[in-house]
Amino acid sequence: MADSTYDTFNRARLFMELGDPIYAARILEPVADEETENRSMMELLGRAYFGSAQLNKAERTFRRLIELDPVDNWAHIALARTLERQNRYEEAATYRRMYSVMSGGSLD
Repeated sequence: MADSTYDTFNRARLFMELGDPIYAARILEPVADEETENRSMMELLGRAYFGSAQLNKAERTFRRLIELDPVDNWAHIALARTLERQNRYEEAATYRRMYSVMSGGSLD
């Protein structure tokens, strides 16, 4: 019997808490491919990619989160940090500014 989306999400979250983002991403990828509108799933997957330095995948996932909800300030700062880890500071600055505006002025 296959796990429900909820069970998969919770299992992946547990692996994130245990410090294993690679396995968390591996668990989430098949479900996220089917649940492309599930923002919670996409956020956890993006965090797993970021935590395991799969930065291209993290970038795609955070961009998808912004597509789903353009005013999600967390997604903007997550994308900014992902771009910064790739030494793409000018591009990151746009998302950092968006985060700042949406969060009331903080740049971090």
